[in-house]
Amino acid sequence: MNNKQIEMWAPWLLLVVCIIMWQILCSAFDVSEFIFPSPWRIWTQFMEFKGIIAAHAWRTFWVTMVGFAIAIVVGVLLGFVIGSSRLAYAAVYPLMTGFNALPKAAFVPILLVWFGIGVGPAILTAFLISFFPIMVNIATGLATLEPELEDVLRVLGAKRWDVLVKVGLPRSMPYFYGSLKVAITLAFVGTTVSEMTAANEGIGYLLISAGSAMQMGLAFAGLLVVGAMAMAMYELFSVIEKHTTAWAHRGSQGH
Repeated sequence: MNNKQIEMWAPWLLLVVCIIMWQILCSAFDVSEFIFPSPWRIWTQFMEFKGIIAAHAWRTFWVTMVGFAIAIVVGVLLGFVIGSSRLAYAAVYPLMTGFNALPKAAFVPILLVWFGIGVGPAILTAFLISFFPIMVNIATGLATLEPELEDVLRVLGAKRWDVLVKVGLPRSMPYFYGSLKVAITLAFVGTTVSEMTAANEGIGYLLISAGSAMQMGLAFAGLLVVGAMAMAMYELFSVIEKHTTAWAHRGSQGH
């Protein structure tokens, strides 16, 4: 087995080891399922309520994807505007950093008042929590374009727009995909948090309902489903990144 195969299987082996250790510890110390359910209890609860979990998971998934899609559009547009102008970068970036420091969960009650219980608060929370990494990475990729390279292109007759679109944006693609992998996990967090207080469907709502009924195995099953969906989207973006920006990773392909 070569290094590439070991790297591919390492996360799965670590996951299996963690699950086995988790089960052993719960059995050895007779941990109550109301405090910390064992993997076996979580699995039995998952199979028992798989239909309900699937319905709530689908709702969380499509709501997250809608908010995430809006975040991509807004993040790319804002990132392009900020990164293409030094003045805009200097003026807007500190304000956006301050906005990002605000706890997005604090917006949920406000969004609940504005839009009521439903998909609105969840979509907007997913958007608010995930657009910043996309915007920052696009802006950084454009703003850090080497002055020497830009000068050479200008001498060759390229206009500012040509430099940004034909050189700056392609050069920003590794930054962009890196931001997508971070932002998609944040989007699921935002949706789940919002669903806990501003929805009557979704995994967040399921977590609250299961916790109130002391069905901790069901609650943990819901958490694992959210994690699995986020992991699947992360891996999808990783595959797309490898196929579209192979030039940015050529130095590590032989390892």
